[in-house]
Amino acid sequence: MRNDRIATFIRESRKAAGLTQEEFAMRSGLGLRFVHDLEQGKETVRLDKVNQALAMFGMEAVPGRIERKAEDKQL
Repeated sequence: MRNDRIATFIRESRKAAGLTQEEFAMRSGLGLRFVHDLEQGKETVRLDKVNQALAMFGMEAVPGRIERKAEDKQL
């Protein structure tokens, strides 16, 4: 799931930068609750805010191919 990949990227990048969720929220201009939801892979987050978070690491969400599980490919 794409949200899991973004969540993992944000969480790992934030930790590598030595930032707590609160520090990251303050520096990125996002709310702490949003940062928490984003890192938990919540499916209903706003794309503009996702891009605001990703911009902290020089990234943005762009269209990409959906990675399907092996069992889904057989259908």
